[in-house]
Amino acid sequence: MSQSTPSIPQGTRDFGPEIMVRRNYIFDTIRQAFQLFGYPPLETPAMEKTETLTGKYGDEGDKLIFRILDSGDYLGPVDAQTLNAAAEKNAGQGKSTTTQNADALRAITKEISSRALRYDLTVPFARYVVMNHNKLTYPFKRSQIQTVWRADRPQKGRYREFYQCDADVVGSDSLLYEVELVQLFDHVLTQLQIPSVIKINNRKILAGIADIAGIGDRMMEMTITIDKLDKIGVDGVMKELRERGMSEDAISILQPFFDLQGSTKDKLTQLRTILQSSEVGMKGLDELQTVFDHVDRLGLRSAEIELDVTLARGLNYYTGAIFEVKVKGLQFGSICGGGRYDDLTGIFGLPGVSGVGISFGADRLYDVMLDMGLFDQVQVQNTQVLVANFGGPEEQAAMEAVQALRRAGIRTEMYPDASKMKKQFKYADDKSIAHVLIIGEEERQQGKVQLKNMSTGAQSICTLEEAIAQL
Repeated sequence: MSQSTPSIPQGTRDFGPEIMVRRNYIFDTIRQAFQLFGYPPLETPAMEKTETLTGKYGDEGDKLIFRILDSGDYLGPVDAQTLNAAAEKNAGQGKSTTTQNADALRAITKEISSRALRYDLTVPFARYVVMNHNKLTYPFKRSQIQTVWRADRPQKGRYREFYQCDADVVGSDSLLYEVELVQLFDHVLTQLQIPSVIKINNRKILAGIADIAGIGDRMMEMTITIDKLDKIGVDGVMKELRERGMSEDAISILQPFFDLQGSTKDKLTQLRTILQSSEVGMKGLDELQTVFDHVDRLGLRSAEIELDVTLARGLNYYTGAIFEVKVKGLQFGSICGGGRYDDLTGIFGLPGVSGVGISFGADRLYDVMLDMGLFDQVQVQNTQVLVANFGGPEEQAAMEAVQALRRAGIRTEMYPDASKMKKQFKYADDKSIAHVLIIGEEERQQGKVQLKNMSTGAQSICTLEEAIAQL
């Protein structure tokens, strides 16, 4: 039997030790910020029931959910009548046989896949809140750093398996939490030294725009299309709106919103004039004004904040403020996002629990920091000392030294066998270990150790206690 070359699925990655040191620097920075702002950790399962996830991310999002085939005879529950009905429904529509088969399989997905991998952390969090509603103290804050999966087309900055780092609070509609989350963005990105622009909008403003354009009942289609602005540009958005059957009158009313100029204050003034006939639109403007006023008074450490009325974020569950963070001066996708959801728990039978949350894209943060050379200043926590191995009674003395060094908090390794010193020194060099501690026969008999600095080549003879003090 021939052996195949091992590989990993497209859109996933292995992370070696050097990369993990850098990734952990990002995770540790975010985790410490979550603790500082009072967001304790929470974890949920990697897989959820399919019904928990579907219908929460819009049609486009649902297509990106990784579904898991049921165990065993997964086609068992699917009878011939169901298969034939699915096939007949798609027959005679001018589709290829391959497309018809694919459509038929999608039609029976519910029958063969009852579980799916997490698409994000927000919906599982809402499910957790509903299941534990009577045990929680509100407002309930939580942070979560876990992997999510999306069946997206892999490209630079876009993966099928990646980490999200979320902070959410539910049980309050206070806009002070929007302000706090803007500060949290600013704190983390300042710590990581990433120059950033926090873009903010409000879904109520988008609802108001849809109202005055006469397409209030098609707001979701409008936001899904506008959400593609960065990818397809204004002309592409207008073209897709026409393809969706929206009138030229509606499109002409939408056009000015893509051309707003001036500062955030100027844009808010222009929007108040345009949206004055829309109650929901004016409410969204009032909410944004409150957030901007607080942020202006408090100030940010390094991030900039701006109103972007074209920011849509196509997820169905957002109802108020929406956030997206871009890297200043770098052509890159968004690195963070979030927003308010007034009734996400309602889909699970617990209405009226408002929440707001944000998410840091750790993988994109890593790519940005790598491109900008920001990891050059990250202190790699390498092994500090390699204890050489001479075998025999010296090996026992070396093991005792390793134990003493570790108990003193010094990161220590011992070479596993009595190889030539040249080989042991090369191992230390290859792993950037700063010191080698040597206990040969002479040192053991004298109760001494020899400490070699691998950078300078300097060697000194001293007691183990003195060596620990030096290190």
